[in-house]
Amino acid sequence: MEDKPTQEGFRTPSEADLGRMIRTTVESWKPRRGPDWSDVLIRLAGSGPPPWLLYTAASAALVVILLAAFLIGSALQIGALGPQPVNATLH
Repeated sequence: MEDKPTQEGFRTPSEADLGRMIRTTVESWKPRRGPDWSDVLIRLAGSGPPPWLLYTAASAALVVILLAAFLIGSALQIGALGPQPVNATLH
């Protein structure tokens, strides 16, 4: 492919040239050994919220979930949260 400037400027590559460029790029690409997890984790740690905020939010969410489960279980009398029969034999 040539990039000879014309009067209008640089010419756009033809479909054949573009296809050849893409094919060459794809064929020459070699995957790395695997994902670079340390780099990913470092980038996530640098861009995310501070740990104290994350742990506080997670703790609050857990409390809400457990409280909702307790209330729903009590209302529906599920499991040990429901009333238990009392075996009372009075003579």
